[in-house]
Amino acid sequence: MAAPQQWVVTQDKTFRKWLNTKLATRQCKPVESLKTGLSDGVSLVHLLEILSNESLGKYASSPRLRVQKAENVHKCLEFIRSRGIQLFNIGAEDIVDGNLKLILGLLWTLILRFTITDINAEGLTAKEGLLLWCQRKTACYEGVEVRDFSASWNDGLAFCALLDIHRPDLIDYDSLDKSDHRGNTALAFKIATEEIGIPALLDVEDVCDVPKPDERSMMTYIAYWFHAFSHLDRIETAGRRVEKFVEVMQGAWDMQHNFEKRMAELLRQIREQQTAWDTAQFTGTYADAKSQSVSFATYKRTLKRTWVAEKSDLISLLGNIKTKLGTYGLKDYQPPSHLDLANLDRVWSELLQSENRRSMLINQKIREIKEMLRKQFSVAANEFAMCLNNVALKISSLDGNPEEQLRVVRSLHANIVPLEIELERIGGLGRDCEEANIEENDHTVHSYDDLEYEYGLAKESVAKKLGFLENQIVARQMTNLTPIQLEEWESVFRHFDRDHSNTLHELEFSAALASLGLVYDEDEMHEVFEEVSESRSSVTFEQFIRFMVEETEDQNSAEQVWQSFREVADGKGFVTEVDLRHSLIPEGMVEELVRVMPRVMTEEGEVGYDYEAYMEGLMSGGGVNGVRQ
Repeated sequence: MAAPQQWVVTQDKTFRKWLNTKLATRQCKPVESLKTGLSDGVSLVHLLEILSNESLGKYASSPRLRVQKAENVHKCLEFIRSRGIQLFNIGAEDIVDGNLKLILGLLWTLILRFTITDINAEGLTAKEGLLLWCQRKTACYEGVEVRDFSASWNDGLAFCALLDIHRPDLIDYDSLDKSDHRGNTALAFKIATEEIGIPALLDVEDVCDVPKPDERSMMTYIAYWFHAFSHLDRIETAGRRVEKFVEVMQGAWDMQHNFEKRMAELLRQIREQQTAWDTAQFTGTYADAKSQSVSFATYKRTLKRTWVAEKSDLISLLGNIKTKLGTYGLKDYQPPSHLDLANLDRVWSELLQSENRRSMLINQKIREIKEMLRKQFSVAANEFAMCLNNVALKISSLDGNPEEQLRVVRSLHANIVPLEIELERIGGLGRDCEEANIEENDHTVHSYDDLEYEYGLAKESVAKKLGFLENQIVARQMTNLTPIQLEEWESVFRHFDRDHSNTLHELEFSAALASLGLVYDEDEMHEVFEEVSESRSSVTFEQFIRFMVEETEDQNSAEQVWQSFREVADGKGFVTEVDLRHSLIPEGMVEELVRVMPRVMTEEGEVGYDYEAYMEGLMSGGGVNGVRQ
């Protein structure tokens, strides 16, 4: 890290000494570092109260949190600005964070205002007046030429000359070694501190060891010399007394003007807020009412607290004005009636009443909107539930021939599908209730989730009934099928009809055939699907049944039965009773087959049945009648 510039080092030391001399009047703890010593704002509050002889009001005397420190510093900066002192590019966080250069600039502003500004000569500025005073007091001393507040003081002779012109009893200027710059400076500083009481703000090296001493540090220190000696001149003293009086009066006038300006602005803002509340409108939605409620709560946390603080500051400011005028025996100040504290109290009371009305209005509107949302949801939900109940009643009361029932169910199906749009609207009403934090609704027992579930059941029930009736009509036309075959195929069809559309897509069709033992490779399956499905998008129940009939109409041939026996026997030349039962052949048929098929003994010593001999006998024709007997 680069070393700080010389002027920063010098000002840091000088301004810190200046600060501590001021704080010492209150027995405050000295500040050891400007970077950290002012960060909590406490020392800065003391300094401003000492310099201005005014109270800054309530502040955090032992701040621990950063926000407390920042509030203290902000209070100080606002006080400085209220005195008409301009501050540039500095905020509370700069002081809290220890920005040394900005802190030095702030202290220099205070020094200039409270220590140097009152130095005036012939209408010149403070700096010019102080320089002129130094030039006049040292003009008669050979070797002293005060041109500025920097290099002109390197040799210490100017300090010695000021001592000699005012207190010749303390120093002999003519006997000094004019070449001993450090010695002359050290002597002048020692006498000034010990005999005159001038604080030792500078060290010898600050003046003698640098080509150009820091101007601000020099002015701060030399101003103490001016104040220490200026009382010796009665004319200057009288002039300063008058100037001081004018300054006090000007300060009082500034404070009065500041009070009236701030009071008028506070009253204007309060009336403006009341007007905004009186003219506010509600759109009738919960979102709008809630937004206005949030805005009102934000007002109470922010703007109103600002007003409360401003009200307190104005009361304190008026007290300070009265105290300042009373201290100097001046006429008491009474604000205009429309800006006095009595009017402020009246307006404040009206504000509190307006707040109460506003709060009650918002809460009432929110309650009304919530009740409206409850009723809207309940009306829609109850009507929807009634529609679903009517569907269930119509399905349960179906009667007559299948064609008539099919007409009724198709009508139900056409009507129930559009109900999904109404269900979506109910869902929107439900979400509105959730956003309004409505957890109970005495107007209905139905929730959106219940209705959604029940709608799904009703829709599925209608679709199933529709498919069932269509399939029954188709099945009635298939007179060459046994009831067992039809029941099996219909069961498989319904199982794979996942969307209850009474049709099978290609993957569903393929899975259904596989479950019935008809397995094809991918290309074959695609060809079969295209052949069966006329629309090439799905297979109807009728198409499915016709395909199964075509595929299985020759399944009772002797050759196929022989092959089936081999599959049941898992390739063996015989079957066991266990094999037959595992193939799910009905119990009576198993018993009949065991009775008529030739018996054989297996290698494991079990009883088997020679299905090959049995089938050969049937295929020759001699045993068919015997089996059926």
